[in-house]
Amino acid sequence: MRKFNIAGPVVAADHYHIPPLDRVNLDYVLDLVRDKTYFVLHAPRQTGKTSALLALRDLLNAAGDYRCVYVSVEAVQALRENVAEGMRAVLAELALQAGVTLGDESLEGIWPGVLERVGPGQALRQALLRWCMVDPRPLVLLIDEIDALVGDTLLSVLRQLRAGYPDRPGRFPHSVVLCGVRDVRDYRIHSSAQNAAVLGGSAFNVKSASLRLGDFTEAETRALLAQHTEETGQAFTGDALAAVWRRTAGQPWLVNALCREACFGSGAGRDRSRAIALDDIVDAQERVILARATHLDDLADKLREERVRRVVAPMLTGAASRDSYAERGRDVEYARDLGLLAQSDAKRIANPIYAEVIPRELTFVTQDDIEAETAWYVGPGGDLDVDGLLAAFQQFFREHSEHWTQRFDRYREAGPQLLLQAYLQKVVNGGGRIEREYALGRGRVDLLILWPQGNRTRRFVVECKVRGNGLERTIRQGVEQTRGYMDCCGAESGHLIVFDRSQERTWAEKIFRREPAAGGAPVTVWGM
Repeated sequence: MRKFNIAGPVVAADHYHIPPLDRVNLDYVLDLVRDKTYFVLHAPRQTGKTSALLALRDLLNAAGDYRCVYVSVEAVQALRENVAEGMRAVLAELALQAGVTLGDESLEGIWPGVLERVGPGQALRQALLRWCMVDPRPLVLLIDEIDALVGDTLLSVLRQLRAGYPDRPGRFPHSVVLCGVRDVRDYRIHSSAQNAAVLGGSAFNVKSASLRLGDFTEAETRALLAQHTEETGQAFTGDALAAVWRRTAGQPWLVNALCREACFGSGAGRDRSRAIALDDIVDAQERVILARATHLDDLADKLREERVRRVVAPMLTGAASRDSYAERGRDVEYARDLGLLAQSDAKRIANPIYAEVIPRELTFVTQDDIEAETAWYVGPGGDLDVDGLLAAFQQFFREHSEHWTQRFDRYREAGPQLLLQAYLQKVVNGGGRIEREYALGRGRVDLLILWPQGNRTRRFVVECKVRGNGLERTIRQGVEQTRGYMDCCGAESGHLIVFDRSQERTWAEKIFRREPAAGGAPVTVWGM
């Protein structure tokens, strides 16, 4: 039985899949190969890059006009900046793949002597030159995980490929594809030998094109899920199909992980006589997040990088970034290449699951330490006392915020918002869930508490703003925004929290509660 793939390249016999070459502009790619170009294919991790490269390799070799070899250099990362050992590993892996893929063992007899004679700074270039002269068929070289190489090892590979470029196609690879998370132009390579930073674009200035492998489209997402229905007879309800698309925005690993968990991860999901419903997708999302799979752990790890922090922290506060436009643009481009930001709107997190994971990861330890229990805020009829919950948080924030917000380290400026989310998450985990809306320059952070009660789900909006130049202006704007979000999601009540970061004002001035004003949707205002 085929299943949804969450690890490694696609295997058609084992996995539901969208044919990898259907996800690229194949005619354009083949034109680039025919034109003897060196180009880049990049995309975030677990998007399908390796599957696309392997499919391209097989297509080119089957046609017989080229000999094509795929090689991953990821393992070389462990050798760091040991250029000699790194080059030895690259050449050995390339010779291995040539033998496995083409039955060509000639490179195995070439590279050791070349490496010994000319050293690591020339070995790749000369070994490729000699290998190309063995067979008249043009050589196409696909190098995966190129940005796993470090420092001078990466520089040496890029520069040797550039140096041999004029000798193609007779004495050097006809076409080379470099594949990684980022475009080579964005590499900022620290050269220990030169004690300087070198831009990847200058080290590899023979690149003719840069292609990005996108996420699934909505049609592709539905087509993938339809393969499960066709093979097992188990359908997805319309709400479930819509939820998979909305929550993942087509990120391939998330689509596969969510559906694998929903269809194979629970007894109810494995019952093929029933359709996968919206609740199955919601429950599967929570299990995927709590499992902290490698994909999501990698995402969390990126939050520690300063370039990522400069993009994400202003989103979590709802404030505008204070960085220069040029610096902010470079940071945004970097975060988008990592897959953190949406391709269509770089001000937003790429998808709702990532948007959920980021604050939960940043507050993971804090949640465990907060003394709050769901039972304290749930009435006899199962109703959630949101007023009581926020009143308790207001007192908690007054007493402990100075100490607790320091825990968020790099994200200290977003400490109040993160502390609120940690508090709410600790309580709501006992029976409901939270959905979050935040983006660069949005001016606010919207939280939606969904609380099941009987046969319905109650909705409460909690909106966070930072006090601006005037308190009344901040409140007027915030109430209007809160009401707009309430109307959008059908919430029964709203709560606007205004964080005052001033060091001059006292807690007596900062702490207040205002009842909902007459007219319009009810919004309670909390000062903190």
